[in-house]
Amino acid sequence: MRLAGKVAVVTGAGQGMGRAIAQRFGQEGATVVAIDVNLEAAQQTLAGLQGLALQVNIADSAAVNAAFDQVMGQFGHVDVLVNNAGVGSVDAFADIPDETWARVIGVNLTGAFYCARAAVKAMAKAGTKGTVINISSTAAASGDGPAHYCASKAALMGLTRSMAKELAKSGIRVNTLVPGPTNTPMMQGIPKEWADMIIAGVPMGRMAEPDDIARVALFLASDDAGFVTGQNLAVNGGSAFL
Repeated sequence: MRLAGKVAVVTGAGQGMGRAIAQRFGQEGATVVAIDVNLEAAQQTLAGLQGLALQVNIADSAAVNAAFDQVMGQFGHVDVLVNNAGVGSVDAFADIPDETWARVIGVNLTGAFYCARAAVKAMAKAGTKGTVINISSTAAASGDGPAHYCASKAALMGLTRSMAKELAKSGIRVNTLVPGPTNTPMMQGIPKEWADMIIAGVPMGRMAEPDDIARVALFLASDDAGFVTGQNLAVNGGSAFL
């Protein structure tokens, strides 16, 4: 059990990569806090596992702080945060509405910041040498995607590097997991011609499955990655090189 005794918070845990990560962590002994805007979906993720499902809009700072206060009150420590929650929208650059830009940046970047800040405070309070995993996207490097999405995911890489340097002295590791095209509900919602073009650009000839991502997240969360921090770890079938 590679995560026995650890409390792992996973955002966007109601489906796709977040669900796969939460379940993989639970199978490896972690107590999983599954956060999602859809409480029922988060509860379904935890079926048969030890943990807590919470309905949280991570773009709301007060809601995030309240969630981590509840986690600390119930479990006493936080060891792992996976910033997985994300949204997207199919928009040409010049047609992006202000509200769509704000929503994508608000969830993908600002929400990740809110969660990371709360998690780091919780780790410091409990004296935990924890780890934060920010889920970015190969689109951050390739530019293949809508501008708001690419910008938000590229910014996560910068956030990771700054956090990693500052927090290393506290024993907190911070890394970015960078998936390529992955068979999730978000990917299934894009136009077929986009999906076909994206898959054609993957040398290994397929999308990743959510568990491909979850297995690498487990490595980063575990002691196996104990000397790994500030890194972008791509899981993309060779579709981009970081």
